[in-house]
Order: sequence, then C-alpha cells, then structure tokens
Amino acid sequence: MPTEIENLNPNVYSKSKERAITKEEKDESIVDPFDKREIFDLIRNINDPEHPLTLEELHVVQEDLIKVDDKGNTIFVNFTPTIPHCSMATLIGLSIRVKLLRSLPPRFKVTVEITPGTHSSENAVNKQLADKERVAAALENKHLAEVINQCIAAKEALGA
Repeated sequence: MPTEIENLNPNVYSKSKERAITKEEKDESIVDPFDKREIFDLIRNINDPEHPLTLEELHVVQEDLIKVDDKGNTIFVNFTPTIPHCSMATLIGLSIRVKLLRSLPPRFKVTVEITPGTHSSENAVNKQLADKERVAAALENKHLAEVINQCIAAKEALGA
C-alpha cells in the first residue's frame, strides 16, 4: 500500500443498478453465455488500493470497456486509472485479472489492459499484466498477494 495518496480527491461516480436476474438465468438446464455485464458485475466491487471506494465508483472499470467472446473463450477488459501517472495501475490490473481468473471457468483467456492513452506507462504496465510468469511471480509475493486479496474481498465482505 502506498504511504502517500497520489489522487487525494478523485471523482466519484454513482454505481450502476444491480442487474435483475431472470428466471431463465436461474434455470441450470438452460445454457447461459457469459456477457459483458456479467464480467462487469464480477469486477465492479473490487476496492481501490488507495481509497475506500470501488473501481466502479472511480470509473476505473466500466461495462462498455469490456469485450466478451463466449464462443471464442476470450475476455478483454480495459481499465482506466484515475490519473495518468497512477503508481497503482499494475496492482489494479492484477486485482482485476486475479478476480476474473478465480471466478471464471478455466476455458477463458483473460486479457486486462489499460485503456489506450490514459496512463503514462501503459505499454510497460500492459506488458507486465500480459506476462504469465510475471503475474505468477507477483502472486507468490506474500505481501502483494495479501494486498490483492484485500482489494478483491473488501467490498464483497460487506455484502456489496
């Protein structure tokens, strides 16, 4: 966790309404393909590492920046840091990636990248997030894994 907050007064946005779950979605006999709203619902309540706010409330994740190809088994998520020099960008990307990898069937290839043009080091961060060995090494770091788990679990524990 940072010792000094980079963005003291971030813009805070309203949360989306909860998605109504249909009778068909509850029926286990009906094949229900994954869609971008379902992916958004998985990541919207991840807690920001610097603020007691969710990634949705900070507009770091947005439904329209998610692409899902259920038949092709691919999920692509762009995320937008609140400031162009955010030092937490890699940690946020790792939190999104870990949440999706833990929540989705292993058939999916998950790609998480910074929204183009929104971060001063987007290429370096994207390279780190795409490197499976770097991600695995990061998750072996006990302190980093604890921080990621706190980001992922913080709002879920409150029933959000």
